[in-house]
Amino acid sequence: MYQKLVRREVMGILEKEVGSFLDKFLTPIEKIWQPSDYLPDPSSADFKHDLEEIQTFAREMPYDLFVTLIGDCITEEALPSYESWLMGVEGINQEEDKVGWANWIRSWTGEENRHGDLLNKYLYLCGRVNMRQVEITTQYLISDGFDIGTSMDPYRNFIYTSFQETATNISHRRVGTLAKQSGNGKLAKMCGVIAADEARHAKAYKHFVAKILELDPSEMIIAFEDMMRKKIVMPAHLMRQSGQKAGELWGHFSDAAQRCMVYTGQDYINIMKDLLDEWKIEHVKGLNEKAEKAQEYLMKLPGRLQKITDRVSTPDLQFQFSWVKS
Repeated sequence: MYQKLVRREVMGILEKEVGSFLDKFLTPIEKIWQPSDYLPDPSSADFKHDLEEIQTFAREMPYDLFVTLIGDCITEEALPSYESWLMGVEGINQEEDKVGWANWIRSWTGEENRHGDLLNKYLYLCGRVNMRQVEITTQYLISDGFDIGTSMDPYRNFIYTSFQETATNISHRRVGTLAKQSGNGKLAKMCGVIAADEARHAKAYKHFVAKILELDPSEMIIAFEDMMRKKIVMPAHLMRQSGQKAGELWGHFSDAAQRCMVYTGQDYINIMKDLLDEWKIEHVKGLNEKAEKAQEYLMKLPGRLQKITDRVSTPDLQFQFSWVKS
């Protein structure tokens, strides 16, 4: 009971600042971009030309890169799972009308929702995707739920979102960069604006962790260690397609992302290093004995992971996803 009370108190202290978090890290609805800003206008005389351009570039995209784009879209489309999970985190009360954590979750969800909308419409228009199979994967992903190893602990959830939003930024940004290199400017812009949102969101969650480190350093360090021992699983880790069991597709999707260098094991290590630097973990003082051991473990972890990653090879064999039209 004591640990839960402490977390609730810390969340209550930070909740008084949620109004400033909304202003600092999110963009007013009337000012932020919307999917239609980057999609062809069906009422425009240029619609047919724009559609042909999208479809031409989609046909030319390398298979692994195209699959990674689809998987990123599906991950974004599973947003209902993420919102419902975060609403259940200790210290978040969605019944109260005041500006609080529930307002943050809803507003963050509103921004995130645009990402799946944009990519889904792009994939529908591009003509290379079996949309029914994509929709089946998305429905399975939401229906299967997910367990990210955080329980309802806000400390662990904020560690997770700090890591995950950074990873998502990397993935979208890299897809956009590769698209731009091949001349696909429209897709590059779409991925770029999504990546920029993810960067802002990552900054927010990292800020929340930094604030908690000031208020409850030992427990936050211990929570960080626990999450890294478990390893950060991606939100779509239970991904599957028709005829599969939950999670069977994830390894194939991850291999595709590795092969096209959109998101790799090295990125995982780099994010870990960045978080250690961002939160100045090595220099946090006033820790209890358990937290000091956790601190030592965290500082040695990137080196250990590097040795493992250097020995791992990615399978060369491409898996045939039902998402892509033959």
